[in-house]
Amino acid sequence: MAATQSAAQEGQFTSAGIVQPAISRALDTLFNKNLVPWKFVARNTIQDFEPPADSTRTLIKQLNITQTSPDNTFAPLAGEVDESYNLTISKSGEANIVAVSYLGVLHGLQTFIQLFYQHSSSQGGIYTKLAPVSIIDAPKFPHRGLNLDIARNWYPKAEILRTIDALSWNKMNRLHLHITDSQSWPIEIPALPLLAQKGAFQQGLTYTPADIEEIQEYGVNRGVQIILEFDMPGHTTAIGLGYPELIAAFNARPWGSYCAQPPCGTLQLNNSATEPFMEALFGDILPRVTPYSSYFHTGGDEVNPNAYTLDPTVKSSNAAVIGPLIQKFIDANHARIRAAGLAPVVWEEIFFDWNITLGEDVVVQTWVSEASVAAVTARGHKALVGAADFWYLDCGKGGWLNIPNGAAFAAYYPFNDWCSPAKNWRLAYSYDPLSGVPAAQQHLVLGGEVHMWSQQTDSVNVDDLVWPRASAAGEVLWSGRQDDATGENRSQMSAAPRLAEMRERMVILGVGVGPVQAIFCTQGGALACSA
Repeated sequence: MAATQSAAQEGQFTSAGIVQPAISRALDTLFNKNLVPWKFVARNTIQDFEPPADSTRTLIKQLNITQTSPDNTFAPLAGEVDESYNLTISKSGEANIVAVSYLGVLHGLQTFIQLFYQHSSSQGGIYTKLAPVSIIDAPKFPHRGLNLDIARNWYPKAEILRTIDALSWNKMNRLHLHITDSQSWPIEIPALPLLAQKGAFQQGLTYTPADIEEIQEYGVNRGVQIILEFDMPGHTTAIGLGYPELIAAFNARPWGSYCAQPPCGTLQLNNSATEPFMEALFGDILPRVTPYSSYFHTGGDEVNPNAYTLDPTVKSSNAAVIGPLIQKFIDANHARIRAAGLAPVVWEEIFFDWNITLGEDVVVQTWVSEASVAAVTARGHKALVGAADFWYLDCGKGGWLNIPNGAAFAAYYPFNDWCSPAKNWRLAYSYDPLSGVPAAQQHLVLGGEVHMWSQQTDSVNVDDLVWPRASAAGEVLWSGRQDDATGENRSQMSAAPRLAEMRERMVILGVGVGPVQAIFCTQGGALACSA
């Protein structure tokens, strides 16, 4: 760690320290990076849509921002901080944002930006056609996130920071970094230096303690909490590159017998060296997370019992043997996380496949199916949604395994991936996080995450794969699947124009988002390209 202390360690995060730079960014976007909306009016009619450049104008001379309560935490648990805001612009040009917390102010600023367009004339400035405006807004779910796999392919720090920006523009407030997996261990752990020295794909392709600190601070300053995940006891092959004595079934073949995907490898659960390794690992990372987050994710998915037949400390695939060892392993790690003041997060398999007893504070992240959410809440646990059938953004790119000629070729043809087809934004928008969850248990659904697994994704194509689908999911998580006024499901007909405009704003700000529709559709209105 660097000798200088971070803002968080010194207790120097303040509401004003976060909001003032956010105002500067908002003004820069409004005046220098705004949108001329020619794609959203009939062709060659932008001059009719805009106010005349030389017309008499009502000016907004001041934006008044009022935060009504002091902020007590800048790393909140889900629901701990009120994210609501009120935004008004009067007919006379008086503009106000009123919010309880710094998060509400940040959200209000994003909405304020999105009310304005850039005039097509260089003399026209920026304008809104919506005044007077009165908006009372608050999120339906307190956890609105993206799970980004940065272990299977390398993502430079700048790409992660840009993703944090994009999340904040969409009022999403969690970036879950799946930062370790079988394929690599890119995060430097000074107490265990061989993890990154041997586990990274190449020297230099690592996240230093300073990098992790910068990513987390950047997130706090934009209202996006970073949640780190160390996936274990499975998906830990990369540990074996530096500490081979800890890993069973290391690169075992045939891999399909021992793991979900190559290379195989799982922590030896009954090895006396595993516990001190965990103590050193969490003793290093948790103090570096605590100032910025309320959560730490311990993974737990896709543990293959057959791998433990190759574990010299277990030598069994019997769940009755393995289960108690996993329970002991989870208990020890979660105790460390709680001692650091954090809440643990796990994948659903730990809960369902191994019947592990979890503390009441543990958040269970679901992905296998829609039904998983109700199954978690029925047992009294908090849940995150993100069913693969709706919110797995990597699906549809085809298989990533190399298939030889012969029987395997015929078996795998036409080489789809396991979750094909691709989940388009319309499908993502149709997902109801509360589907099948009884009303009395819906408070346990904290929200959810879209998932970007990176077997075939890196910094070159990640923007176009994450967005605009994450924007669609973000609207569901902010507003809910149903319209509160009508009780009806929200419609693509009204969502498509909003999403297309958001895409244009993000492109101007440097995010490579693909188009939502052809310009003919956006210029013609929702009905121009409807079924």
